[in-house]
Amino acid sequence: MSFLQKMSAWIAGHMSLLVVLIAALALFLPASFVWIAPSAITPMLGIVMFGMGLTLKPTDFKLVLMRPKDIIVGELAQFLIMPTLAWLLCRLLSLPQEIALGVILVGCCPGGTASNVICYLAKGDVALSVAMTTVSTLLAPIVTPALVLLLAGKSVEVNVSGMFLSIVQVVILPITVGFVINHFFGKFTQKIVSLLPMFSTLAVAAIIGIVVSHNAVSILQCSLLVAAAVVLHNLCGFGLGYVAARLLGLNMSKRAAVSIEVGMQNSALATSLAATHFAMFPMAAVPGAIFSVWHNFSGSIVAHLLRNKNHAAILSVRNH
Repeated sequence: MSFLQKMSAWIAGHMSLLVVLIAALALFLPASFVWIAPSAITPMLGIVMFGMGLTLKPTDFKLVLMRPKDIIVGELAQFLIMPTLAWLLCRLLSLPQEIALGVILVGCCPGGTASNVICYLAKGDVALSVAMTTVSTLLAPIVTPALVLLLAGKSVEVNVSGMFLSIVQVVILPITVGFVINHFFGKFTQKIVSLLPMFSTLAVAAIIGIVVSHNAVSILQCSLLVAAAVVLHNLCGFGLGYVAARLLGLNMSKRAAVSIEVGMQNSALATSLAATHFAMFPMAAVPGAIFSVWHNFSGSIVAHLLRNKNHAAILSVRNH
């Protein structure tokens, strides 16, 4: 088991490198992943969500009741900033319909599980980060379809009930099963929890490979436009999340948690929803795939900056 644990830690620690390599391989050698049907994306995301459920405990939900202000601030920032940014970027960059739909899907999704790791690296409030990810994920079946309908419903047909059921099946159900197993078979899950990052990383990388390989030609034709939208969306999310937390009086560690949670989306879910409900617009899955590649890279840089800022804030308090 020690070898597998070391392998899992290495893969998780090099997630950014791995997803970039997979994306490049799928882009320039599409045959490496194109044999995998897009329908495989949904069960792969289910694996990631199941892994998240295995790490949850009842104490994670107690924080929601103990610190309601922090959670409310975080969730409002999550579901107001990213969807609004997505809509504005679509207008400012005059994005084609397919790409615009993909950007909006990313903006309307809950926070990503990778945000908890990045928050830890940033010396942020990890407990708050985990609680925010959990709450936004549980709200997603209702909030995500509603926001997509509001922002994209005039240009494309949005099946709200279908999206609701998809999110329940691919997100809520796997998380619930994982949570129940962890609750009743805690000793067993503790033995395998160190391996979960490896499976989650590989599943996300495979999702990226599938989407990129099936859309390689189109991505190469509009790569700069997609990249601009994704990078601006992500970086503005980090920045505005931090500003919102600061304006609402949260301390430095909480600002880091909110900033990272807002900037890092569950873009794999956006990709899954695009492939399932907007198959007539294949490029709609691309922004989510590119976001998955980019936000792990940018998140690592933001974690370094916030860690230094958090350290400076602690020293300042001690000196006074």
